[in-house]
Amino acid sequence: MKEEKRGLSYHWKRIIKKKGFFPALYLVVAALLLTGVLWYQNMDRISEPDLNHDHNLQDELRGENPYQLDEASDPVTNPVENVSLPVLSESEIQIVTKFYDHEVEEEDQEQALVFYNNKYYQSQGIDITATTSDPLPVVAALSGEVVEVKEDPLLGFVVQIEHDHDVTTYYSSLTDVEVEIGDKVAQGDVLAHAGTSLFGQDKGTHIHFELRKDGQAVNPETFLEQPVTDIVISNAEDVTEDQPDLEQDEQEDEAEEEDLESGRTTTHS
Repeated sequence: MKEEKRGLSYHWKRIIKKKGFFPALYLVVAALLLTGVLWYQNMDRISEPDLNHDHNLQDELRGENPYQLDEASDPVTNPVENVSLPVLSESEIQIVTKFYDHEVEEEDQEQALVFYNNKYYQSQGIDITATTSDPLPVVAALSGEVVEVKEDPLLGFVVQIEHDHDVTTYYSSLTDVEVEIGDKVAQGDVLAHAGTSLFGQDKGTHIHFELRKDGQAVNPETFLEQPVTDIVISNAEDVTEDQPDLEQDEQEDEAEEEDLESGRTTTHS
Protein backbone atom coordinates (compact mmCIF):
# COMPACT_ATOMS: atom_id res chain seq x y z
CA MET A 1 0.00 0.00 0.00
CA LYS A 2 2.77 2.39 0.91
CA GLU A 3 4.45 1.68 -2.36
CA GLU A 4 1.18 2.42 -4.25
CA LYS A 5 0.72 5.73 -2.41
CA ARG A 6 4.29 6.67 -3.10
CA GLY A 7 3.74 5.82 -6.76
CA LEU A 8 0.60 8.02 -7.01
CA SER A 9 2.30 10.86 -5.19
CA TYR A 10 5.27 10.62 -7.47
CA HIS A 11 2.95 10.50 -10.48
CA TRP A 12 1.04 13.72 -9.47
CA LYS A 13 4.28 15.52 -8.73
CA ARG A 14 5.46 14.74 -12.22
CA ILE A 15 2.17 16.05 -13.70
CA ILE A 16 2.30 19.27 -11.63
CA LYS A 17 5.87 19.90 -12.66
CA LYS A 18 4.91 19.82 -16.30
CA LYS A 19 5.04 23.25 -17.99
CA GLY A 20 1.43 23.48 -19.26
CA PHE A 21 -0.33 22.09 -16.18
CA PHE A 22 -1.30 25.32 -14.43
CA PRO A 23 -2.46 27.19 -17.58
CA ALA A 24 -4.66 24.21 -18.45
CA LEU A 25 -5.98 24.14 -14.92
CA TYR A 26 -6.85 27.83 -15.07
CA LEU A 27 -8.74 27.38 -18.35
CA VAL A 28 -10.78 24.52 -16.90
CA VAL A 29 -11.69 26.52 -13.81
CA ALA A 30 -12.63 29.57 -15.93
CA ALA A 31 -14.84 27.43 -18.15
CA LEU A 32 -16.62 25.98 -15.15
CA LEU A 33 -17.21 29.44 -13.66
CA LEU A 34 -18.56 30.82 -16.96
CA THR A 35 -20.89 27.85 -17.33
CA GLY A 36 -22.21 28.44 -13.83
CA VAL A 37 -22.87 32.16 -14.46
CA LEU A 38 -24.76 31.50 -17.70
CA TRP A 39 -26.81 28.76 -16.10
CA TYR A 40 -27.74 31.08 -13.22
CA GLN A 41 -28.82 33.92 -15.58
CA ASN A 42 -31.14 31.62 -17.50
CA MET A 43 -32.82 30.12 -14.45
CA ASP A 44 -35.70 32.71 -14.60
CA ARG A 45 -36.41 32.05 -18.27
CA ILE A 46 -36.42 28.30 -17.75
CA SER A 47 -38.65 28.42 -14.65
CA GLU A 48 -41.09 31.12 -15.93
CA PRO A 49 -41.70 30.84 -19.67
CA ASP A 50 -43.06 33.92 -21.52
CA LEU A 51 -46.73 33.28 -22.29
CA ASN A 52 -47.26 36.58 -24.19
CA HIS A 53 -48.20 35.28 -27.62
CA ASP A 54 -48.47 38.82 -28.99
CA HIS A 55 -44.79 39.41 -28.47
CA ASN A 56 -42.87 39.33 -31.70
CA LEU A 57 -39.10 39.05 -31.57
CA GLN A 58 -38.77 40.54 -35.05
CA ASP A 59 -40.67 43.66 -33.94
CA GLU A 60 -38.39 43.93 -30.92
CA LEU A 61 -35.32 43.80 -33.12
CA ARG A 62 -36.71 46.39 -35.53
CA GLY A 63 -37.73 48.82 -32.80
CA GLU A 64 -40.98 50.11 -31.36
CA ASN A 65 -42.23 51.72 -34.58
CA PRO A 66 -40.00 50.48 -37.41
CA TYR A 67 -42.20 51.80 -40.21
CA GLN A 68 -43.28 55.05 -38.47
CA LEU A 69 -46.87 54.48 -39.55
CA ASP A 70 -48.41 56.79 -36.96
CA GLU A 71 -45.80 59.53 -37.09
CA ALA A 72 -46.48 62.70 -39.06
CA SER A 73 -44.52 62.73 -42.28
CA ASP A 74 -42.83 65.78 -43.70
CA PRO A 75 -45.06 67.69 -46.13
CA VAL A 76 -44.41 67.04 -49.79
CA THR A 77 -43.35 70.25 -51.49
CA ASN A 78 -44.88 71.03 -54.86
CA PRO A 79 -42.41 71.21 -57.73
CA VAL A 80 -41.68 74.71 -59.00
CA GLU A 81 -43.41 75.31 -62.34
CA ASN A 82 -42.04 77.19 -65.33
CA VAL A 83 -44.08 80.06 -66.75
CA SER A 84 -45.82 79.20 -70.02
CA LEU A 85 -48.00 81.04 -72.50
CA PRO A 86 -51.76 80.66 -71.89
CA VAL A 87 -52.26 78.52 -75.00
CA LEU A 88 -52.19 74.81 -75.83
CA SER A 89 -49.97 75.10 -78.91
CA GLU A 90 -47.47 77.93 -79.38
CA SER A 91 -47.00 76.98 -83.04
CA GLU A 92 -50.52 78.19 -83.88
CA ILE A 93 -50.41 81.65 -82.29
CA GLN A 94 -48.63 84.96 -82.65
CA ILE A 95 -48.01 87.84 -80.25
CA VAL A 96 -49.43 91.01 -81.82
CA THR A 97 -48.95 93.41 -78.90
CA LYS A 98 -45.84 93.48 -76.72
CA PHE A 99 -45.34 94.49 -73.09
CA TYR A 100 -44.32 98.15 -72.86
CA ASP A 101 -40.67 98.37 -71.77
CA HIS A 102 -39.09 101.76 -71.16
CA GLU A 103 -35.59 100.46 -71.95
CA VAL A 104 -36.17 99.09 -75.46
CA GLU A 105 -35.94 100.89 -78.77
CA GLU A 106 -38.70 103.29 -79.79
CA GLU A 107 -39.76 100.96 -82.61
CA ASP A 108 -40.34 98.16 -80.12
CA GLN A 109 -42.22 100.50 -77.80
CA GLU A 110 -44.60 101.36 -80.63
CA GLN A 111 -45.55 97.67 -80.82
CA ALA A 112 -46.52 97.89 -77.13
CA LEU A 113 -49.00 100.76 -77.49
CA VAL A 114 -52.75 100.27 -77.58
CA PHE A 115 -54.83 102.85 -79.42
CA TYR A 116 -58.26 103.39 -77.96
CA ASN A 117 -60.65 106.33 -78.09
CA ASN A 118 -58.08 108.55 -79.83
CA LYS A 119 -55.44 107.88 -77.13
CA TYR A 120 -52.42 105.60 -76.79
CA TYR A 121 -51.98 103.41 -73.74
CA GLN A 122 -48.93 101.44 -72.63
CA SER A 123 -49.61 97.70 -72.68
CA GLN A 124 -49.15 95.96 -69.34
CA GLY A 125 -49.21 92.53 -70.97
CA ILE A 126 -49.24 90.85 -74.36
CA ASP A 127 -52.00 90.25 -76.90
CA ILE A 128 -52.12 86.84 -78.58
CA THR A 129 -54.05 85.87 -81.70
CA ALA A 130 -54.46 82.57 -83.54
CA THR A 131 -52.82 81.94 -86.89
CA THR A 132 -55.62 79.56 -87.88
CA SER A 133 -59.39 79.90 -88.09
CA ASP A 134 -59.93 77.40 -85.27
CA PRO A 135 -61.14 78.62 -81.85
CA LEU A 136 -58.24 79.52 -79.55
CA PRO A 137 -58.47 77.93 -76.07
CA VAL A 138 -57.08 79.94 -73.15
CA VAL A 139 -55.29 77.84 -70.52
CA ALA A 140 -53.77 78.52 -67.12
CA ALA A 141 -50.15 79.62 -67.45
CA LEU A 142 -49.48 78.30 -63.91
CA SER A 143 -51.33 76.24 -61.33
CA GLY A 144 -53.31 78.27 -58.81
CA GLU A 145 -56.70 79.45 -57.55
CA VAL A 146 -59.21 81.54 -59.49
CA VAL A 147 -59.82 84.74 -57.52
CA GLU A 148 -61.75 86.83 -60.05
CA VAL A 149 -64.22 86.18 -62.85
CA LYS A 150 -66.11 89.14 -64.26
CA GLU A 151 -67.36 90.82 -67.39
CA ASP A 152 -65.82 94.23 -67.99
CA PRO A 153 -67.51 96.65 -70.46
CA LEU A 154 -64.14 97.58 -72.00
CA LEU A 155 -61.97 94.48 -71.51
CA GLY A 156 -64.56 91.73 -72.03
CA PHE A 157 -64.62 88.71 -69.76
CA VAL A 158 -61.75 88.71 -67.24
CA VAL A 159 -60.21 85.85 -65.21
CA GLN A 160 -57.54 86.35 -62.58
CA ILE A 161 -55.57 83.54 -60.88
CA GLU A 162 -53.33 83.67 -57.81
CA HIS A 163 -50.26 81.42 -57.64
CA ASP A 164 -47.48 80.64 -55.20
CA HIS A 165 -44.62 83.11 -54.64
CA ASP A 166 -46.92 86.18 -54.82
CA VAL A 167 -47.50 85.76 -58.55
CA THR A 168 -50.79 86.53 -60.32
CA THR A 169 -51.86 85.91 -63.92
CA TYR A 170 -54.54 87.99 -65.63
CA TYR A 171 -56.54 87.00 -68.71
CA SER A 172 -59.01 89.25 -70.54
CA SER A 173 -60.84 89.52 -73.88
CA LEU A 174 -62.34 86.10 -73.22
CA THR A 175 -65.46 84.19 -74.16
CA ASP A 176 -67.00 80.88 -73.03
CA VAL A 177 -65.46 81.12 -69.55
CA GLU A 178 -65.35 77.67 -67.89
CA VAL A 179 -64.12 78.51 -64.37
CA GLU A 180 -65.56 80.17 -61.28
CA ILE A 181 -64.12 82.01 -58.30
CA GLY A 182 -62.55 79.54 -55.88
CA ASP A 183 -61.72 76.90 -58.51
CA LYS A 184 -58.32 75.22 -58.23
CA VAL A 185 -56.71 74.92 -61.65
CA ALA A 186 -53.59 73.13 -62.85
CA GLN A 187 -51.17 74.48 -65.39
CA GLY A 188 -52.66 73.85 -68.84
CA ASP A 189 -56.30 73.62 -67.72
CA VAL A 190 -58.70 75.37 -70.10
CA LEU A 191 -60.15 78.57 -68.64
CA ALA A 192 -62.03 80.00 -71.61
CA HIS A 193 -61.57 80.84 -75.30
CA ALA A 194 -60.20 83.92 -77.01
CA GLY A 195 -62.79 86.61 -77.59
CA THR A 196 -63.05 90.29 -78.35
CA SER A 197 -63.03 93.49 -76.33
CA LEU A 198 -63.86 97.11 -76.90
CA PHE A 199 -60.41 98.20 -75.70
CA GLY A 200 -58.62 95.90 -78.16
CA GLN A 201 -61.16 95.88 -80.94
CA ASP A 202 -58.50 96.46 -83.60
CA LYS A 203 -56.93 93.11 -82.63
CA GLY A 204 -60.10 91.14 -83.41
CA THR A 205 -60.35 87.82 -81.59
CA HIS A 206 -57.42 87.67 -79.17
CA ILE A 207 -56.22 86.99 -75.61
CA HIS A 208 -54.81 89.70 -73.41
CA PHE A 209 -52.40 88.11 -70.92
CA GLU A 210 -50.59 89.74 -67.99
CA LEU A 211 -48.07 88.38 -65.49
CA ARG A 212 -47.81 90.16 -62.15
CA LYS A 213 -45.42 89.92 -59.19
CA ASP A 214 -46.63 91.46 -55.92
CA GLY A 215 -49.37 93.18 -57.95
CA GLN A 216 -46.81 94.70 -60.34
CA ALA A 217 -46.98 93.89 -64.06
CA VAL A 218 -43.84 92.29 -65.53
CA ASN A 219 -42.97 91.30 -69.09
CA PRO A 220 -44.36 87.77 -69.64
CA GLU A 221 -41.96 87.05 -72.51
CA THR A 222 -38.95 87.68 -70.24
CA PHE A 223 -39.93 84.83 -67.93
CA LEU A 224 -41.31 82.27 -70.38
CA GLU A 225 -40.00 78.77 -69.58
CA GLN A 226 -38.36 80.19 -66.44
CA PRO A 227 -39.18 79.01 -62.89
CA VAL A 228 -41.88 81.07 -61.23
CA THR A 229 -39.41 81.73 -58.40
CA ASP A 230 -37.22 83.70 -60.84
CA ILE A 231 -39.84 86.38 -61.48
CA VAL A 232 -38.59 89.75 -60.27
CA ILE A 233 -39.63 93.36 -60.77
CA SER A 234 -37.23 95.67 -62.59
CA ASN A 235 -37.31 99.44 -62.45
CA ALA A 236 -38.20 99.59 -66.13
CA GLU A 237 -41.37 97.59 -65.48
CA ASP A 238 -42.55 99.80 -62.62
CA VAL A 239 -45.28 101.45 -64.69
CA THR A 240 -48.47 99.99 -63.27
CA GLU A 241 -49.23 102.96 -61.08
CA ASP A 242 -48.82 105.32 -64.04
CA GLN A 243 -51.41 103.54 -66.17
CA PRO A 244 -54.52 105.61 -66.93
CA ASP A 245 -57.94 104.57 -65.70
CA LEU A 246 -59.88 103.59 -68.82
CA GLU A 247 -63.27 103.97 -67.18
CA GLN A 248 -62.33 107.41 -65.86
CA ASP A 249 -61.13 108.46 -69.33
CA GLU A 250 -64.37 107.17 -70.81
CA GLN A 251 -66.40 109.18 -68.30
CA GLU A 252 -64.35 112.31 -68.97
CA ASP A 253 -64.83 111.94 -72.72
CA GLU A 254 -68.57 111.51 -72.24
CA ALA A 255 -68.63 114.61 -70.04
CA GLU A 256 -66.79 116.61 -72.72
CA GLU A 257 -69.26 115.46 -75.37
CA GLU A 258 -72.16 116.46 -73.10
CA ASP A 259 -70.58 119.88 -72.58
CA LEU A 260 -70.13 120.36 -76.30
CA GLU A 261 -73.70 119.25 -76.95
CA SER A 262 -74.93 121.59 -74.23
CA GLY A 263 -72.96 124.45 -75.79
CA ARG A 264 -74.49 123.79 -79.19
CA THR A 265 -77.97 123.76 -77.67
CA THR A 266 -77.34 127.05 -75.90
CA THR A 267 -75.99 128.65 -79.09
CA HIS A 268 -79.01 127.55 -81.11
CA SER A 269 -81.33 128.87 -78.47
